[in-house]
Amino acid sequence: MIENHSPNTDEEEEFYEHHRIVVDRGQSLMRIDHYLKHHLSNITRTKLQNAIETESVKVNDKPVKSSYKVKPLDVVTVSMPHPPRDTDIIPEDIPLTIIYEDEEVLVLNKPAGMVVHPAHGNWTGTVVNALVYYFQNLPTGRNGEARPGLIHRIDKDTSGLLVIAKTEYSMAHIARQFFEHTTERTYYALIWGEPKEAEGTIVGHIGRSARDRKIMAVYEDGSQGKHAVTHYKVLQSFKYVSLVQCKLETGRTHQIRAHFQHLGHPLFSDSVYGGDKILRGTTSGSYRAFVENCFQLMPRQALHAKSLGFQHPRTKEWMQFESELPEDFKAVLAKWEKYGNPSSE
Repeated sequence: MIENHSPNTDEEEEFYEHHRIVVDRGQSLMRIDHYLKHHLSNITRTKLQNAIETESVKVNDKPVKSSYKVKPLDVVTVSMPHPPRDTDIIPEDIPLTIIYEDEEVLVLNKPAGMVVHPAHGNWTGTVVNALVYYFQNLPTGRNGEARPGLIHRIDKDTSGLLVIAKTEYSMAHIARQFFEHTTERTYYALIWGEPKEAEGTIVGHIGRSARDRKIMAVYEDGSQGKHAVTHYKVLQSFKYVSLVQCKLETGRTHQIRAHFQHLGHPLFSDSVYGGDKILRGTTSGSYRAFVENCFQLMPRQALHAKSLGFQHPRTKEWMQFESELPEDFKAVLAKWEKYGNPSSE
């Protein structure tokens, strides 16, 4: 159980209680730093360690060290030298590209560069901020999170289709489809190199990287992470890069990006997973200038949520939507087509 609280009543009035966690009755002994890492989102190990060292983490009102092991019904508090941020979402008049809408659902074509929902570092300018302005009384996401209408999400720099629930009923109905993997989701990605097989399936558990918590890693032995399956098909090959169609069987964080990086084929221009470097071909001369120009045209991962299908919550009709590749993706693709077939210029 995690609660957010107002300023505490300790003598250190400049500190504010951000979290109060009552440890579950069935919790086994676990180091406090490991316990909090599992229970608090968006907190780095460095910040957590600093909080413990500055006695900002207390158990039963007493400061503890990292080695302390939490026990059932312990009361863990985390305080910070600033007030907790107001979780109210600010309505913002941000244009939305709506491709379908009825009384139950709305389907958006999200541009690259737009965050889906507010979080640390991105409290404004998100899809949710725009939705709150566009609608009123949208259903709240799972676990009471402030995610009005959201059933799923795509990364900030990924473009493409999102379905939004407009009622509690449609939220529950479509969310169940995502959970049971009965939706249809197709992505287009430009990857470095050519896969050995023109068509195949990538299977590998995906979880946070032990080396860098901001990125996801693939664990083939299933020791960590969650089961993830991506079906792919090469649509066009340009020797150094390939356009692939990806169908998601599961929907894990950064699934396509992590899976292809694991195969040795990072997405083109993906700075997080190493695709923003020349990984195929020479690293000098006109080719280098050509690739750098492509990076400038598309300074984000080459990934687009191309199609989306689901059963309508009321009519039970199958709804299928397609979206065009955005201009930056089309421009880079056109350049690679010409580069691979100079006679076509």
